[in-house]
Amino acid sequence: MFTKYLKRALLIALALLPTLMTAQLKQFTLDDLMWGGSNYWNLQPKNLYTAWWGDNLMQLEVEEVKQLANAKGKLLKEPAVLFTDDDVNAALDVEKYGKVRNLLNANFPVAGETVAEFNTGKYLVRYDWTKKQIVWTLALPAGIPEGGVARASKCVAYLKDWNLFVQKADGTVSQISTDGSREMQYGLSVHRDEFGIHNGLFWSPKGNLLAFYKMDQTMVTDFPLVDNSPRVATLAPEKYPMAGMTSHKVWVGVYNPATDKTVYLQTGDNTDRYFTNVAWSPDEQTVYVIEVPRSQDKSELVAYDATTGARKQVLYTEINDRYVEPMTPIQFLPWDDTKFIYQSRRDGYNHLYLFDTTGKELAQLTKGNFEVIDVLGFNEKAKSIIYKSNEALPIRHNYYSVDVKTLKRTLLDNGKGVHSARLSASGAYLCDTWRAPGVYRQVDLLSTTKPSAITLHEAGTPWAGYNVPEFSCGTIKAADDSTDLYFRMVKPVNFDPAKKYPAVVYVYGGPHAHNVDESWNYAARPWEIYMAQKGYLIFVVDNRGSQYRGFEFESCTHRRLGVVEMEDQLKGVEYLKSLPYVDADRLGVHGWSFGGFMTTNLMCSYPDMFKVGVAGGPVIDWKLYEVMYGERYMDTPQENPEGYEGSNLLNKAKNLKGRLQIIVGYNDPTCILQHSLSFLRAAADAGTQPDYFVYSGQGHNMMGKDMVHLHERITRYFEDYLK
Repeated sequence: MFTKYLKRALLIALALLPTLMTAQLKQFTLDDLMWGGSNYWNLQPKNLYTAWWGDNLMQLEVEEVKQLANAKGKLLKEPAVLFTDDDVNAALDVEKYGKVRNLLNANFPVAGETVAEFNTGKYLVRYDWTKKQIVWTLALPAGIPEGGVARASKCVAYLKDWNLFVQKADGTVSQISTDGSREMQYGLSVHRDEFGIHNGLFWSPKGNLLAFYKMDQTMVTDFPLVDNSPRVATLAPEKYPMAGMTSHKVWVGVYNPATDKTVYLQTGDNTDRYFTNVAWSPDEQTVYVIEVPRSQDKSELVAYDATTGARKQVLYTEINDRYVEPMTPIQFLPWDDTKFIYQSRRDGYNHLYLFDTTGKELAQLTKGNFEVIDVLGFNEKAKSIIYKSNEALPIRHNYYSVDVKTLKRTLLDNGKGVHSARLSASGAYLCDTWRAPGVYRQVDLLSTTKPSAITLHEAGTPWAGYNVPEFSCGTIKAADDSTDLYFRMVKPVNFDPAKKYPAVVYVYGGPHAHNVDESWNYAARPWEIYMAQKGYLIFVVDNRGSQYRGFEFESCTHRRLGVVEMEDQLKGVEYLKSLPYVDADRLGVHGWSFGGFMTTNLMCSYPDMFKVGVAGGPVIDWKLYEVMYGERYMDTPQENPEGYEGSNLLNKAKNLKGRLQIIVGYNDPTCILQHSLSFLRAAADAGTQPDYFVYSGQGHNMMGKDMVHLHERITRYFEDYLK
């Protein structure tokens, strides 16, 4: 009898063992997972920080710099400490120049000199670790926008009271503009940061000339944002040109510090025109601009004389019935000043084309059903271009070289995962950081001329000891029954296929973004792990209209945003419902920005499909969105009234049945408050009941600790109404 009870106890213990083991594993909190959380950085694995000194690879640490590899790509057996932060600060007049607080941002500007550069906040300083002395300084005035520093000439462009100034190498200062204001801006990004524009200052290669943007917004309507931080709230209006309404005007100026003269490019009437992708010729004689009319169905690469501003020649024209979208400036071959690379999607995918400076097309350098994602640089000796593409798989991003003469393409990395690399000065080597579904982070040293890889750093999972869900990736067919769509699934922690789980569809769905790739855990977001821990299945699919799948895949949504995208998302829901462990009566949906538009649209267009939705920063009516983005994908409201009417969610507010929470930043300058407020009004008029939460002082995306608060709020909403 005793033996019988012993056996029974043993069987019970063995049955409970998985549960007991799970109970010993740690549970994530949002403070662990989310940016802004108090424990977030403690759960990040150790990284390897590097920089190139010519073709020598350096290891950067907070207090010291070591050399990892020599210029022949060979690892040093015992990396030697070249200098420390104490060495640098001992050579500095700290009171005058400021203090170097860590060495993680060191760079090495001259390949053949033992010199490292640092930013103290007050100055750029260069330290010679052989001589143990400061050999170069450059004062940094307040108000330097991106692109403001010309190291080659020691000139600095900066803004003060909205006006543009240039501090010259001898310390003298010239004022370039006198009429600067919130409405007349100089040296800042223009065209609402579209067309790949991120800054408004462009120094020539040797720093002798400065091209800059000037933008007149006096004719553009203000949206009345409010700053609630003072005791008496004040207006903080945002110039916001809505689709179909009056837009701003832009000029490109060229300032010469030697003569103190400014000329403006002779572009003609700049009404309803976009001036993008400013680039310089290597000899500093020519400025290149890609010009796009407001209709965005044509682009022209135009050359201008940098001295006179005269229009010299249209080198290349591209026309597309839907839209063109130049995103990158031309890049000259470092071994031939008469030839440059132009990126275009004219054959359906983003590829590299070779032109000469007369405008003659010489070759299409890359070709195939894949996208060139980035051009990293050149190997001058091999006369090759180093670039990143998804040639191997749409969700896989790898580095390749292409020989400019033979057009032979060569894979440079291991051919899997998602890679991000930096190129050495000559282009001979890559310091490649990559991730894959089972690889959190690995750093390799690669050659760009022959297959080779030296592992420099392997980071283990940051989640050892935690109860981690299962991640998987696959494909489903789009609503056209032929196009493959990639999805990510995160199953609940302690998944039991015999159970029925609530599922949340996370969605973005718009251009210039994707959610699924072959990165760590297929690029799962931290919140998805948190929700899986609470017993939800998370499903994410990149519908047609999203990024890196070619022009037709992206632009099939043209003039009717939300239609094709929802059709594809419904194919994802159809797949979810086919899974025996998904509870079809407990489906939720969540997304932000374009994903907020998609979430609201899905909740109102298919009111019996989703029980709960959380829409962040949603576009509600595309007539209220900005000119450049909105008109590219929808044309103007005057040209496409049916499309705008069909995508207007104010017309659908009456259909809402499930629980929908809308969350916005009160000071959002991108997707303005008018969208969500208009929807609340339409819902009230129709008798439907969305919920609403506003983050005062926040913009389009939450920052700091509000990220934790936001995701706790999102989670609670699903816990309250879906689970």
